[in-house]
Amino acid sequence: MVSDDMVLVREYASERSERAFETLVARHIRLVHSVAMRQTRDADLAEEVTQAVFIILARKAPGLGDSTILPGWLCRTARNVSANALTTRRRRQEREQEAHMRSLGDGPGPEVWEQVAPLLDQAMAELGEKDHDAIVLRYFEGRSFGDVGRAMDISEDAAKKRTARALERLRSFLQRAGLSLSTESIAGAVAAHSVQAVPAGLIASVTATAFKGFPAKASTTALIENTLKIMAWTHLKTAAVVSAVVLITGSAFIAIHMPKAPEPASPFAFAGYATPEASIRSMLWAASTGDVEKFLAAFTPEESAKFRGTVLAGKSADRVSQDGKAMARAMVGYKIVGKDVVSDDEIHVEISAPPAEAGLKSGKATVILKRVAGEWKRDGSTR
Repeated sequence: MVSDDMVLVREYASERSERAFETLVARHIRLVHSVAMRQTRDADLAEEVTQAVFIILARKAPGLGDSTILPGWLCRTARNVSANALTTRRRRQEREQEAHMRSLGDGPGPEVWEQVAPLLDQAMAELGEKDHDAIVLRYFEGRSFGDVGRAMDISEDAAKKRTARALERLRSFLQRAGLSLSTESIAGAVAAHSVQAVPAGLIASVTATAFKGFPAKASTTALIENTLKIMAWTHLKTAAVVSAVVLITGSAFIAIHMPKAPEPASPFAFAGYATPEASIRSMLWAASTGDVEKFLAAFTPEESAKFRGTVLAGKSADRVSQDGKAMARAMVGYKIVGKDVVSDDEIHVEISAPPAEAGLKSGKATVILKRVAGEWKRDGSTR
C-alpha cells in the first residue's frame, strides 16, 4: 500500500484527482492526527493541525520526489505544524494576558492599587531573591517571560512558573493582611501603577551627585552613612547562616567559627535518597556527623569529584569535620520554600536557612538534584 502512495500523489498532482487525494487522506489521517494529539494534547488543536498537514500535502504534491516515503514526510510535517500551532497559541495567550493586564490597569487597577500599594514593598521583602527579581522584571518593568528567563538564566517556561509562584506568594501575604484579591488583579495593578514618572530634573540631579561627584545635602550624606553601617552590621550578624548556605552551594566552607562549645546530638537523621527532600535531610545528617565521605555520598559522582577538587582542597580532615558540623547546626530549622521540576530526573529545590537572630533575613540557596540509579543526589546549586 505504501508503495503506491506516490502514484496517488502523482495522480492528484497531474489530474487534480479527488479520488486519489481522498485515498491518501483516508490511508494516513490516523497517523497524522495521532502525531498532532501527542504534540498538542488538545483535541481541537490536533484537528486543526491535521487539516493543515493535508492542505500542505495538496500544495506540495507536485514537488515531492518519487523516492519520498510519504508516511515519514507526513510525520515530520505534522510535528512542524504542531510546533508552530503551539507557538502561535502561546503567543496569542500572552497577548491576551497582556491585554487583560492593561484592562485591569485601566479599569479596577487604581482602586486595587490603593489597597495594594501600602503593603507591596513589605510583601516583596518576604519573597526569596529569585521570586522577588521575577516579579520586578515581569510586572515592575513589563518584561516578557522570554526576557525574564534570559535575565535569570532559565527557560521561558521556568520563568513563567517562577513568576506565577511568586505572584501567588504575594497574594497569600496580602490575604493575611486582610486583602482578598486575585493574582490577576494584583498583577494588573502592579503592572499599571508600581513604577511612576519621576519629577522633572531628578535624573540630572542624581547623575550629577552620584556619578559626577557633586556634593549631596547633609541629610542625604547622613542617610547614606547610616544605611551603609546597618548593611555592614547585618552582613556580619548573618555571616554564619549565609556561610552555611554557601557550603550547600559548594563555593566555600564556614568562614566564621563560633567559640567551641559542647556538641549537641545531631538534630538530623539519615533518610535515604528516595526523594529529593530525603536526600537533603541525609546530606545535612552526614554533615552533622563530620564525616566527609558520608556527606559526599549525597552527591552525584561528578559533583563529588568537583567538590573534592575545589571546596575541600587543602583542608585538613579536622577542619572539614568542624566546618560540616557548624554548617549543620546553622541549618537546623531549614525549610524547603520552592521546588522546580525540570524533568523526571532533575529537580531544583530552594532552601531557606533560619535567621541567626530575630528580624534578620534568612539565607537561601537552590540545590540541584538529579536521579542516579533511582536515588536523588546533589548535582550543583545556585544562590
